[in-house]
Amino acid sequence: MAPVEAAPGTLGGWGPWLLAARLRTLPVAAAPVAVGTALAIADGQASALPAFAALVGALLIQIGANYANDVFDFERGADTETRIGPPRAAQLGLLTPRQMKIGTALAFGCAVLVGVYLVALACWPIVAIGVLSIIAGLAYTGGPFAFGYHGLGEIAVFAFFGFAAVCGTYYVQALTLPPIAFLGALPIGAFATAVLVVNNLRDVDTDRAAGKRTLAVRFGRRVARFEYVGLLFFAYAMLPALWLAGTSRAAMVLPLLTLPFAMLLARTVATSTDGQTLNTALARTATLEVVFAALLAVGLIA
Repeated sequence: MAPVEAAPGTLGGWGPWLLAARLRTLPVAAAPVAVGTALAIADGQASALPAFAALVGALLIQIGANYANDVFDFERGADTETRIGPPRAAQLGLLTPRQMKIGTALAFGCAVLVGVYLVALACWPIVAIGVLSIIAGLAYTGGPFAFGYHGLGEIAVFAFFGFAAVCGTYYVQALTLPPIAFLGALPIGAFATAVLVVNNLRDVDTDRAAGKRTLAVRFGRRVARFEYVGLLFFAYAMLPALWLAGTSRAAMVLPLLTLPFAMLLARTVATSTDGQTLNTALARTATLEVVFAALLAVGLIA
């Protein structure tokens, strides 16, 4: 997507809020919940209401994090008129920073309400996951040490979109956490991190100018491309490990159907420097993660 120009007030009603929520990112937040629930089903531990609450909580936290990133990146100067990626509400003047911060608080507040129910089911582990997830959503681009600006974004995404989301979803249903849940979190965390890597690769120049020291800025585009390809390879390498750990053969075979698309994306990211091409690759990586997770979930249940 090329830089988008829009005057304040171009979008009316809920339009700016939906724009800032980045609805296309929400399936990425739902993917680990699907895998965690499938693992619970496979173990005979599934429970519909806790699974649904985990999904709603994950989506609300994602929306809150998107709102926070929108306003904090704008205030730090990372989002300017030269931005290549999708439009941001604060940068375009569609919402004021104060409005964005109120929206952030409301989204996280609603997530806390959902969390109260989950805490009643699963006690302190869910308190820890919920509190750390909200802190991470705020501290990624905000606060005195915005870790997204210090090259720690990949670690945070892998931890929260992988281990916290998959294992937390399993735990609220089963109230136990077997090793297979951690193993199932690995490929999903790898895919989510790969989405971030493409984002950072696309934004190298604007991030460097704003002092945002992502790994792509610190070590250059070549390392970022190797990182992306390595994460995809790691995700698919985990499929035989899941099978050997006791999941169904379908859990290994079905996600492999997406491998040709992953190879095409790896080639695109490894060779492209064009911002619009990388934007497309980012969206397709997110789609690949969702399809991979859906097929993995079906395979686990089978």
